[in-house]
Amino acid sequence: MSTAETEAPSKLDLQVKIEKPSSCERHVIVTVPRAEIDRYFRKSYDEIAPKADLPGFRAGKVPRKLLESKFKKTVADQVKSNLVMDSLQQITDAGEFSAIAEPDMDFGAVKLPDAGDFTFEFKIEVRPEFTTPDWNGLSLTKSEYPVTDLDVDRQLQRTLERVTPGEAYDGAASLGDRVLVNASFQVDGKFINTLEEELITLRSKLSLADSIIENFGDAVVGKKEGELVEVDFHILETSLNEAFRGKAVHGAFQILEIRRVNPEALGASQLDNLGFDNVEELRDFVRGELQRQAEYYQNQELREQIVAKLTEGASWDLPPRTVRRQADRELQRRVLELRRNGFSDDQIRNVVNSMRRNIEELTKASLREHFLLEKIAEELKIEPSEQEYDAEVALIAEQSDLSPRQVRAKLERTGQMDALRNQILERTVIQKIVDAAKVSPKDGGSILKADPDEFSVEFMVAPVAATLPEALYDEQPEDGAPDKGTVKPS
Repeated sequence: MSTAETEAPSKLDLQVKIEKPSSCERHVIVTVPRAEIDRYFRKSYDEIAPKADLPGFRAGKVPRKLLESKFKKTVADQVKSNLVMDSLQQITDAGEFSAIAEPDMDFGAVKLPDAGDFTFEFKIEVRPEFTTPDWNGLSLTKSEYPVTDLDVDRQLQRTLERVTPGEAYDGAASLGDRVLVNASFQVDGKFINTLEEELITLRSKLSLADSIIENFGDAVVGKKEGELVEVDFHILETSLNEAFRGKAVHGAFQILEIRRVNPEALGASQLDNLGFDNVEELRDFVRGELQRQAEYYQNQELREQIVAKLTEGASWDLPPRTVRRQADRELQRRVLELRRNGFSDDQIRNVVNSMRRNIEELTKASLREHFLLEKIAEELKIEPSEQEYDAEVALIAEQSDLSPRQVRAKLERTGQMDALRNQILERTVIQKIVDAAKVSPKDGGSILKADPDEFSVEFMVAPVAATLPEALYDEQPEDGAPDKGTVKPS
């Protein structure tokens, strides 16, 4: 037995055929010659021989023929696994393509032949191949958003509404009030879901994950605690639950409590609960939020200009499977970006719900942007540093009740560190392009937009697990079941 045969396998003599069904897909057919299969078998038996212990033989003294007969299946499985893994690694290292997902292969269906060559195949999603466009010297415009004292005053009101529960209010509800509700939803007179003790900021519209109640504000304004509000609306055609798309829904909202925030009545104890020593410190915090949001809007506008110029004419065919798989990652990236820039949970929910209504097209656009910016990053050898990760985590922690350590642990546990990496990398590339561009400033006006016309709740009226009501309920409600217009009891 030679020393070479006891060492790690040398480079495999592979025959690789790569087909291109689309710009972002590769179909790879791999053929491993018999000589390589036999080499892997010899190596596996050489590793087993010194440790093999069979009745009637001392350890390491089992005849080779008996060894091969006794451990044939175990060794064959090991050889198949090693050949596939080493082949995949060798193909990846060769740089024929840049994978963006794990190979799609039915490993259980792969058979290692007793004689002849070993052939297996797989599909894999890849980054499209394209020539990097010239990004030096672009002509861009940059909006300037001065943060005034009046802006700070208006944002302080909004911040207090966001971070304080407000005080119970006995009068009629107005836009901007917080309303604590129980709600039930029916399709064709049958209950499909309930929402319990949800605190809603009253806006013109109520945005849910799979529907929008356009007249919600009109229906609730003027109502008082204890009153019932009934609304009719439809499940969106983009709902993840295909069976309920377009279905008419009757919603009944029971008003449990109305709350209102009064900034003028903010006392020392309330300031202390918010983590501030005085009102000026709170105002400084609010000003910092506005400045980060101004920076976010500036960067978004610059990013949109850059990507529009650099992807002009790019028409990469993105397979539906790739788009669906990347949709959640794009949502994660956008949430992290908004959170580190000081946006509230309400604002983030508005963005996420809006994105979900057109998630496939948005994901396609985001993937094109990412492919472009990542390629530029590779050419510039840009990779986020540990200090940049720490800074991002710290900014996200500022917007939550968690410490930076807890935020990082949560990101790692939920697999969002990759989204954080992409966020840092893309922002760095955008800044490089801006630094090399011809930038003309323009007045962006106040950073504060008008109060949003909708409030978002992360709730699906028709969850994916639900089926049509006719399949879940009897035709007639049982005695005591709530009639239309009442909230279903828990």
